Amino acid sequence: MHLFFSIFLSNIICDKPNLMTPSILLLFIIAYFLVLLVISWLTSRKSSDNDTFFVANRNSKWYLVAFGMIGTALSGVTFISVPGKVGAPTGDQFQYFQFVLGNAVGFIIIATVLLPLYYRLKLTSIYSYIEGTLGTWSYKTAAIIFLISRVIGSSFRLYLVVIVLQKFIFDSYHLPFAITVLICLILIWSYTFKGGLKTIIITDSLQTLFLVSSVFFSIYFICQSLHYNLFEAVSAVRNSSYSKIFFFNNLLGNKFHFIKAFLGGIFITIAMVGLDQDLMQKNLSLKNIKEAKKNMFSFTGVFVIINIFFLSVGALLYLYAIKYGIKVEKTDYLYPTLALQYLGVIPAMVFMLGLTAATFATTDSALTALTTSFCVDFLNFNKENNNIGKQKLQTRHFVHIAFSGCLFLTIIIFNSINNGAVVNAIFIVASYTYGPLLGLYSFGLFLNSRQVKDKMVPIICIFSPAICYFLKLNSLKLLGGYVFDNELIIVNGLITFVALYIFSTKKKVLKTL
Repeated sequence: MHLFFSIFLSNIICDKPNLMTPSILLLFIIAYFLVLLVISWLTSRKSSDNDTFFVANRNSKWYLVAFGMIGTALSGVTFISVPGKVGAPTGDQFQYFQFVLGNAVGFIIIATVLLPLYYRLKLTSIYSYIEGTLGTWSYKTAAIIFLISRVIGSSFRLYLVVIVLQKFIFDSYHLPFAITVLICLILIWSYTFKGGLKTIIITDSLQTLFLVSSVFFSIYFICQSLHYNLFEAVSAVRNSSYSKIFFFNNLLGNKFHFIKAFLGGIFITIAMVGLDQDLMQKNLSLKNIKEAKKNMFSFTGVFVIINIFFLSVGALLYLYAIKYGIKVEKTDYLYPTLALQYLGVIPAMVFMLGLTAATFATTDSALTALTTSFCVDFLNFNKENNNIGKQKLQTRHFVHIAFSGCLFLTIIIFNSINNGAVVNAIFIVASYTYGPLLGLYSFGLFLNSRQVKDKMVPIICIFSPAICYFLKLNSLKLLGGYVFDNELIIVNGLITFVALYIFSTKKKVLKTL
């Protein structure tokens, strides 16, 4: 402990005064979490029962949910990986915006098709819908798919911020990577374990404010360093080699082709948002479907606009790096390296504020959704007289801790194997894990006149991603040079849908006198 504080003080005193030191960054993060803990205490001091934790007593304000969802949907992945990919060796440029346009269509489908269904059935866990349409095995399978998908996805997102904290803060104190992960998860758990969703709706709104503000301030400070005014910055980005958005050449071999990116964006959004307990849980905390739709439509507009600014940040960062001859070892390190080591103290603080807000807004929400899904879908907390009492609260706390442990282990494993941009890893995994959910929900919505052989569903949901993995590996040979990208989720869902149809029969209609 004495050694730690000696290093802490030396970092404050000895580092260059015009740069953000590890100790100042650490103090900043501690102060940030103290604010979150105060909010947690204020929102949970009157009530911390399961109804508060799971659905915030169904009394949330739509504008707070919409604003807070921006931070949850964007995460540290958007904050770091998206700007970094603009100048990636693979020639990404602004092609990610094709995917974002697909996201927008997906959000509209969620608002007009799925949300009315969830509200009509008054669901706490959205996977309860599957039980009524396909059966118990199908229901449990859908919930397990979500748990696996969300643990992996949230771990990847948190991993991204942890590697930045490790590199720029905790390496100077010689703390192991695993300890950094553990510290982050303990801090997140500490302000979510009691108030749950009610706390998160407030903290995520605050964190989204920090995130959005940091994007605009980052653009301002980068332009200032490049001696650009607003119009010169827009012109520089537009005339740079990074600003190409639409790719229409070579449908088969180009994974950036507009059709692939756009369709992938639609269906990944439907799966990762509309069929995901995390973001839907916030929508279900609203008073009625009218407010839920207002939430989704306003969220969609801001989501598209903010992604344009993230891509612009990426282009400006690469222009800055080229001008000053700065080389960065990985695209995910571009933004943090320039912000924390070159742009000065205030830009560094703005960056850290945005990064911390983006990533922890995602992880706290995920932990609450994972806990909710497990308690409702597997422990039957939604059954009559089963959601009250000290024992159920203790069980919920234990589940919350257990999922924190799952995130910890997944991050440690991912750190040992990852060598690419995290944004790629997240959507690749989503194509495999969320595809069966698309098939299950589509079958329930469009073919509810048929009865599925319920016990076959887990097998189908294992084989469908396996077939997709085989296709992705061998598509060049089997499909005439075709290269899969995010649209693989469509194939995954379609295989699941067809298999469900094969193992189903037409429901018998009971005759009545």
